[in-house]
Amino acid sequence: MSSNAQREVLRRAQIVDAALREISAKGMNNITVESIAKAAGLSKGGVTHYFKSKDDICEAVFQSFFDFIFQRSKHNIDLYSDPLSKLLSFGWLYNWGDPDVSTGYPLLFDFMAEACHKESYRAIFHEWVNNWVALLKDAIIEGNNDGTFNCSDPDATAKAISAVYHGLAVRWYLDRDSHSTQWTITSFTDAINGLLTGSLNKI
Repeated sequence: MSSNAQREVLRRAQIVDAALREISAKGMNNITVESIAKAAGLSKGGVTHYFKSKDDICEAVFQSFFDFIFQRSKHNIDLYSDPLSKLLSFGWLYNWGDPDVSTGYPLLFDFMAEACHKESYRAIFHEWVNNWVALLKDAIIEGNNDGTFNCSDPDATAKAISAVYHGLAVRWYLDRDSHSTQWTITSFTDAINGLLTGSLNKI
């Protein structure tokens, strides 16, 4: 890689990191290209040389951070050998002390609010969710193959498990006084076990 190309990669990463911190702390609607530039230690022109608009920066932030969280989750799931433990390995997403968690949730909720009105954001969300579903589906198929599960529709079940994690995260993050971390972990454990055994169909 040439020195110019390397400098561009580093500068773009510097801007994205600054914007990530700004969005998480203040909300997407309360920041500007100027505030991002200040946080990055650059001029406004230095930022717009690499990104045409605030929206371009925000898209890059969301894509970059969601990719990072997904890769961290994939690494974590690979630490487990049995399929059920893999499906239950996302308790770290409900840890108040984890800086990726405290940074990530404000980012996620801002992103989802914008995705209601922007097709490009919905496309990012679609890709991100599909990657999660594929990760969960692989564990379900592995469990089917070794006799741990007897799941007739791994894709639908993976989507349901992904939705359980997502829905509980909203309650846990936005209403922490009523929805503790222990409640959240117990809830997703019970829900996932119920989905895999079919017992939820009887409720």
